[in-house]
Amino acid sequence: MSSSRPGRSRRIALAFLLLFLLPIGWSAGHYAAGDQGPDWSAAGRASAGLLAPAGATPEAVIRVYAARTVRWRGIFATHTWIVVKEAGAARYDRFDYTAWGEPIRINGFVADGRWFGREPELVFAADGATAAAAIPRIRAAIAGYVHANRGDYRAWPGPNSNTFVAAVLAAADLEATLPPTAIGKDFPHDGRWLAPAAAGLGFRATLGGYLGLTIGWYEGLEISLFGAVLGLDFRRPAIKLPAIGRIGMGESFV
Repeated sequence: MSSSRPGRSRRIALAFLLLFLLPIGWSAGHYAAGDQGPDWSAAGRASAGLLAPAGATPEAVIRVYAARTVRWRGIFATHTWIVVKEAGAARYDRFDYTAWGEPIRINGFVADGRWFGREPELVFAADGATAAAAIPRIRAAIAGYVHANRGDYRAWPGPNSNTFVAAVLAAADLEATLPPTAIGKDFPHDGRWLAPAAAGLGFRATLGGYLGLTIGWYEGLEISLFGAVLGLDFRRPAIKLPAIGRIGMGESFV
């Protein structure tokens, strides 16, 4: 009986590895078949029509968007950014973290603009009193972000755009989590290998962003391997697959 245990362990390990590799292979196949999006160098970045005009929205607003990254990196990953507007403000402020120039880019793009031709998707929304209470914490977290210098950006394992947004959301104590395709979201931006999950309801453990485990009310169960995330969402039933994202009920917006 004992001799069968190594074989069973190998089969389990292989099945686990395939759960990561097969979705990535499927996404890579779609990319190779022509699903490569527009030419990034000439792609539009105009509004996708997801936000009402700021002047027509008197209350405070927070939005987090995600869009597939450009070229082959879009097989695996999305780029996320955060948008805020105080009550009565005449414009939205958009914050991205990028690989060129000063990494924290403020209003470098249209608030709900396409990411080099890729359509953005809404990840998180908060309005009114919830947004008004969180926006000062968001702005403080951005102002004090530790990886704000030229050269700090690293596409993998981080800190990248998703690391930045995850750090800001955590500092604001919002009930928000980024999609499984947000490679770098689990990178330890503050150097801690163990940190609270969203809204403090759970925990996130990570080894430098290369291997991680998250258990939380909003995240569900997530296992991260080299930044790729496999998981289960129990609150709004769905599976989370590397390169593909969620399959099941949509995200819950506050």
